[in-house]
Amino acid sequence: MKIEVYCTLEEVKKFLVESTCKTFIPKKYRDDISVLFERDVSEGHIHIEAEEKDELEKIRNLMFVRVKNVLGITYTSKSGNTKLVWRQIYRDLGKLSGEASGNALVNLLESGLKNIQIKKDEE
Repeated sequence: MKIEVYCTLEEVKKFLVESTCKTFIPKKYRDDISVLFERDVSEGHIHIEAEEKDELEKIRNLMFVRVKNVLGITYTSKSGNTKLVWRQIYRDLGKLSGEASGNALVNLLESGLKNIQIKKDEE
C-alpha cells in the first residue's frame, strides 16, 4: 500500500535498523545519528544521498557510512515489496513516501512513527 509520513532522519534510521540489521548493528553505530548504512542492489537497495559521506566499515552486506546533511534515502526491501524514499525538507525533518508491505508497516510503527497516511490509488 502507498504511504506517506513526515518524520525525522533518526526515525528513518530506526526503521532501517529494525528492517535490516537489528541483531548485528554495533552499538557505537546504532546510537550515532551521523552513521547510516548502504546496501547493494542485489540484496535490496539502500542508498544515502548526502553532502558528505565517508565509508567506515563493511559488516555482512552493509557498508556503514558517516554522513553530513542527508538529502535523501532510498530503501528497497530484499523482497522488493517495499520501496520507500525519504527526502529532506528542513535539516533532519523530511517526508517518507512510497510502497510499503505489511511487514514494513509493522517496522515503521515499531520505530515510533505515528500518523502514517495510507494513500489511495487514484484511478
